[in-house]
Amino acid sequence: MTQQSYYIETFGCQMNDRDSEIMAQLLSRHYSPALSIDDADVVVVNTCSIRAKAEQKAFSLLGRLRRNKERNKDLLVAVAGCVAQQDGEAILERLPHVDLVIGTQNIYNLPALLAEAGLQGRRLAAVEQTSTFEIPPYLPDADGGLGHRRFVTIMQGCNNFCSYCVVPHTRGREISRPLAHVMDEVDHLVAHGVREITLLGQNVNSYLGADGEKKCDFAGLLRRVAACGVKRLRFTTSNPHDLSPEIIACFADLPNLCSHFHLPVQSGSDRVLKAMHRRYTRAAYLDLVADLRAARPDIAITTDIIVGFPGESEEDFKMTCSLIEEVRYHGAFSFRYSDRPNTRSSGFPGKLPEEEKQRRLADLQDRIERIAAERLEEYVGNGLEVMVEGRSRSGQWSGRSSQNIIVNFEHPGEPRPGSLCNVHVTEACRHSLRGVPAATQGSRS
Repeated sequence: MTQQSYYIETFGCQMNDRDSEIMAQLLSRHYSPALSIDDADVVVVNTCSIRAKAEQKAFSLLGRLRRNKERNKDLLVAVAGCVAQQDGEAILERLPHVDLVIGTQNIYNLPALLAEAGLQGRRLAAVEQTSTFEIPPYLPDADGGLGHRRFVTIMQGCNNFCSYCVVPHTRGREISRPLAHVMDEVDHLVAHGVREITLLGQNVNSYLGADGEKKCDFAGLLRRVAACGVKRLRFTTSNPHDLSPEIIACFADLPNLCSHFHLPVQSGSDRVLKAMHRRYTRAAYLDLVADLRAARPDIAITTDIIVGFPGESEEDFKMTCSLIEEVRYHGAFSFRYSDRPNTRSSGFPGKLPEEEKQRRLADLQDRIERIAAERLEEYVGNGLEVMVEGRSRSGQWSGRSSQNIIVNFEHPGEPRPGSLCNVHVTEACRHSLRGVPAATQGSRS
């Protein structure tokens, strides 16, 4: 009898990517991976509700799956992620062809819940959240190889309750993994050839894991992971309110901690930041940027920005634009504000017309693109250490610098993914760099 197959479609952030990896590992013990969504016996749609657009895309796909269910009555359709947590049983009412809704604290029970839905013909919503939840110990399967880059979840949830954000409602309060569990996973990855690790959490700065009877904060965790033999270490995401001097000092002390920091600012106006409940000021944010650049002069800083927040005036918007010009980010994710369920800002007065939000977003993105292009030009004529990822579409070798910049380059050999090549940058393209091997360096493992 042919083994049944599964397919996972993922929307949203790197946390969702990581959750999908975990769900795939759990499902692979009972199913084989399908070549396409139309071939699968089990489809999991891992959803995101941070932005309205991501939620709309997920529901559009779920609507199309109705036809798959009509063709295959035994098909099981599951909805996971933040929309699942947010809407719960309402998804079962809205979409009669969905069999399982699984919340963010329940993904480790996915196989058992699918079995219950399939064998008993029950439609289930498993979205319970508890304050005593603990992220289970977890080690990735290494049988099929782990590649050279992996994510490691160190915590989930958030206690900051920014007025526009659904995360505390969909991911719950902050829960940190025990230090031993994190280090067991890191050691397992390094032992199986992983060379770059990214530590993940909704607010990694708040990590506080048990170390026996003591506690280990995020700066302590960075130092421990950096000492485990990994070639490159990254992390995301950080809230400026919780960025400590000890974390900044890690950039001065740990050479394998990459020269890239994603530090969401959201707005350059103190008035808007207060309404967002961000709990820092423009001046405090700029001080953090200065401290980071003092600790690691070559650091590339990226950010997130929301335009058109309720009550945002033209002057508030101009202050955001001036902050971009002052910081000169290497890149930014920018969004129009949209009301999200259960957030305080959804009830705020002063909502801006969509046309005005779009105008401001276009202005902002033009500035971001211009500055990012100027930043790329600064690397021309200089050398960068690049971790190889594979071939680009142009046939060149491609990888990322410590600053998380894509670099495409010619190479006479066959550098394997994860190897480090010293590249002399010859050209800045729109979103990447081009180069050639440094004359006397070549590549190294």
